[in-house]
Amino acid sequence: MDNGFFVQAIIYLSAAVVFVPIAKKIGLSSILGYLFAGIIIGPFVLGLIGQRGEDIMHFAEFGVVMMLFLIGLELDPHKFWKMRKFILGMGSLQVIGTSILLFLLGVILYDWSWQVALIIAMALALSSTAIVLQTLKEKSLSQTSMGRASFAVLLFQDIAVIPILAVIPLLVSANASIPLEDLNQSIISDFAAWIQTLIVIGAILAVYFAGRYIFVPLLHVVAKTRLQELFTASALLLVVAVSYLMQLVGLSPALGAFMAGVVLANSEFRHELEGDIAPFKGLLLGLFFIGVGASINFQLIIDDPIFILVFGLTLITIKFLVLFGIGILYKKQSDQNFLFSFGLSQAGEFGFVIMSFSMQLNIIPNMLANQILAIIALSMLSTPFLLLINEKWIDPYFGVKEKADKKADTIEEQHEVIIAGFGHFGSTIGRLLRANGVKATILDHDSERVDLLRKMGFKVYYGDATRLELLKAAGAEDAKLFIAAIDNPSVNLNVVEIIRKNFPNLKILTRARNRIDAYELIDHGVENIYRETLYTAVHLGVDALTQLGHRKYSATRQGQRFIKYDEASIRELAAKRHDKMAYLVTAQEQIELQEQILKNDLYTNFEAKDHAWDSAFLKREINNDDK
Repeated sequence: MDNGFFVQAIIYLSAAVVFVPIAKKIGLSSILGYLFAGIIIGPFVLGLIGQRGEDIMHFAEFGVVMMLFLIGLELDPHKFWKMRKFILGMGSLQVIGTSILLFLLGVILYDWSWQVALIIAMALALSSTAIVLQTLKEKSLSQTSMGRASFAVLLFQDIAVIPILAVIPLLVSANASIPLEDLNQSIISDFAAWIQTLIVIGAILAVYFAGRYIFVPLLHVVAKTRLQELFTASALLLVVAVSYLMQLVGLSPALGAFMAGVVLANSEFRHELEGDIAPFKGLLLGLFFIGVGASINFQLIIDDPIFILVFGLTLITIKFLVLFGIGILYKKQSDQNFLFSFGLSQAGEFGFVIMSFSMQLNIIPNMLANQILAIIALSMLSTPFLLLINEKWIDPYFGVKEKADKKADTIEEQHEVIIAGFGHFGSTIGRLLRANGVKATILDHDSERVDLLRKMGFKVYYGDATRLELLKAAGAEDAKLFIAAIDNPSVNLNVVEIIRKNFPNLKILTRARNRIDAYELIDHGVENIYRETLYTAVHLGVDALTQLGHRKYSATRQGQRFIKYDEASIRELAAKRHDKMAYLVTAQEQIELQEQILKNDLYTNFEAKDHAWDSAFLKREINNDDK
């Protein structure tokens, strides 16, 4: 069978298109869909791609390279400094604690040499940044206590890869059985191990300073051309060049990509580059997960299933216990702690990098290294199932039981109004309603925020508003209004879908960040949509007109009419947004019509009473008459 680029691309993309929607349809994460797609098309099932997964991992490595570039690009130094105690504290405890336990397990139980045990322990101590970040995004947990803790640990792990890869060459000289001619050749292979380590560290420092003082100024030159595609080309040049440099000194190209991202994280071009590359991020991660699924060597599992399954289960258990202990030490709520511990209990993509690097140096026997790679892939495959088990069986019982002792999750009363999401947006609505004597049943999915709001005097219930049983307990069947005020637009839309399907008589008032969110809500038949950007922008525009000398009443009236016409036009635009040409023509027509109507309104029904309540205008008129 022809395994050319186009055939491989068609197979990869077809597998993703088929299996990911199936996984989402049955309630699983997209990650599982990609992993299963890789297993099915891989060399050990249908055999459509790859021979023993070797060429597949080239695809996977390219996905990791671009993913790590984006992770480095999003590494905000200010956020890092704010979270330094969590990053250094939680991260170091997890990596060091897990590595020590796995090291002792390898030396004592499996009788590995200390070099082999140390490398395997360090490789398996690192969790999957790709899986965890994707899971946090899909489940809208990024801003929760668990999300922040996970990000802190993952960030420390990503940084820890640098010294781990730098230290590995030092272990070569300690293993006398390795012939020097069998080592992976690089431009520094002939140097002593300690000199190689210094060169590696020097290369990393050179990347940082060269990027900051050479590449960022070069981007200023590129910016003057005003050619958007040059930014993408420049970013790719940096990624490829730095990745190649890392490869020359014997390190992983993925590490170079991460360094390239960090270099640009401080620049003023960061967000523009993110916007250019972000559309490819999901696809590249999907290719990575397909590669991981296809690389699982089922023959190794069949040959020695006891070792792989027992060691894999032991790995997950050790990491879970270490993470859970850290969560207790940092006083995490049990529901958040279970999510935190299950979410990071797998090995990660950096394990592939470290094990491959060690195989090239012949520190670890190929058979053992391949078994460890299979364990890493299986542990990554198990993560969505572990989170599903936690969601279905552990959280509803253990979590609710703990909350029941505090009378937190048991909804004891029902009101005519239900508010889902009580962040800055939802709490403003809740305070306004409460000030006017309207009681509401308030739901929020962040347990720490729930505790804080209760201390402030609000009666807030912890729970996931996407769960039908919780909505029923909150009185959705008898309520009059449901206010969807959740921060995450996709979760907000999901809640609206559930309400429309199961409680068709319940009137929905929903939050939307912008036009794109509003279009999706309109497609679901929602009438009352409140765009954050619209009302704030109009309010500012009204104040701007007033400051420029316009009568306040007229400016306010024009602002209200602008909102009225804009809300009418958005429904017409929603129906045509999938046809780009028709959308642009309609948008232009609506803008011109709206401006003309507002101009006509300004001179229609103009009466003196229009400014009767505007005291500033009256004072000016009186002063002018006196003169």
